[in-house]
Amino acid sequence: MLPTTSVNSRSQGNGVLSPRDAARHTAGAKRYKYLRRLFHFRQMDFEFALWQMLYLFTSPQRVYRNFHYRKQTKDQWARDDPAFLVLLSIWLCVSTVGFGFVLDMGFFETIKLLLWVVFIDCVGVGLLIATLMWFISNKYLVKQQNRDYDVEWGYAFDVHLNAFYPLLVILHFIQLFFINYVIISDSVVGYFVGNTLWLIAIGYYVYVTFLGYSALPFLKNTAILLYPFALLIILYLISLACGWNFTKMLCSFYKYRVR
Repeated sequence: MLPTTSVNSRSQGNGVLSPRDAARHTAGAKRYKYLRRLFHFRQMDFEFALWQMLYLFTSPQRVYRNFHYRKQTKDQWARDDPAFLVLLSIWLCVSTVGFGFVLDMGFFETIKLLLWVVFIDCVGVGLLIATLMWFISNKYLVKQQNRDYDVEWGYAFDVHLNAFYPLLVILHFIQLFFINYVIISDSVVGYFVGNTLWLIAIGYYVYVTFLGYSALPFLKNTAILLYPFALLIILYLISLACGWNFTKMLCSFYKYRVR
């Protein structure tokens, strides 16, 4: 799951890893170690994962500074501890059950909604976005003088999970307190509050994603990852002018999917 690979690491001598040691640092070896630790909860650092979740809201730059520290100490950028993924999965389940409760769904409808959110909204969309960002960053953002390095797909997915967590909390937790009494009402205040929460949530996603790729020193022009902010604000203003209620549309879509 290393975000970088070096062509020169395949050779020996001059301080370069031997083939045996290099094999232990490959993306496949890191991925195997990561997945194996999913079944050993005692080896996971949940306290540190909670720290990361907190700072993804208050100071996401500190989270990525820790990624730099991991690169220096463990020779990899991406997480080697699945504790964050486990906590994110638990939070996803709990918040989705709350969402189903607010929408007055039955037990089986809530289970269907949970499966949809987990495998489509989080995993499916995440795989698509991570693959797209992996391609774009390697194709257009890698510095010419550092062609020996590239962004690994595993790191791209890690960045997606970081950015997805604040979005999940805003749309699947904070928004729940306003849905029935404010947001889905046919009023200006309703779609203003709902659409503003969507603006904040997606804005967080764009910003945290930008921080993830700007943390890699071998990438250039990462500021272009902030350009979607302009489109996001334009869409937000159009939605207010036209009276579009994104949350109401989402609720209707979810109810249709679980029928």
